[in-house]
Amino acid sequence: MKRGWVWNQFFVLEEYMGSEPQYVGKLHSDMDHGQDAVKYTLSGEGAGSIFTIDQLTGDIHALVGLDREEHSFYTLKAQAVDIHTNVPLEPESEFMIKVQDINDNEPRFPDKSYYASVPEMSPTGKTQ
Repeated sequence: MKRGWVWNQFFVLEEYMGSEPQYVGKLHSDMDHGQDAVKYTLSGEGAGSIFTIDQLTGDIHALVGLDREEHSFYTLKAQAVDIHTNVPLEPESEFMIKVQDINDNEPRFPDKSYYASVPEMSPTGKTQ
């Protein structure tokens, strides 16, 4: 059977704090001819609690802010089913949503001051 799923790799921005759920991407099956006959389902890590899918459009949104240092990616499964019979139109497919890192941790140094010098015209990588 020819695979009819269409999507790119998904990314979600770390620590997003917008007023609306963050748009992640869209799932689409070529079995969907735009007649509201296909329902998209989502399962796996965070399905329903962290990520939600619009069953008719295939649009995926993140419902909460994510921290890449805690969890750098999520593995989910999607399926396109007939909206009237719940018969799968495509085999279930697995995909990943990666959390894009932002610079959210300020640097910390154990000492207040550091002193260093580099002689003029030093070669790259010189340590002393």
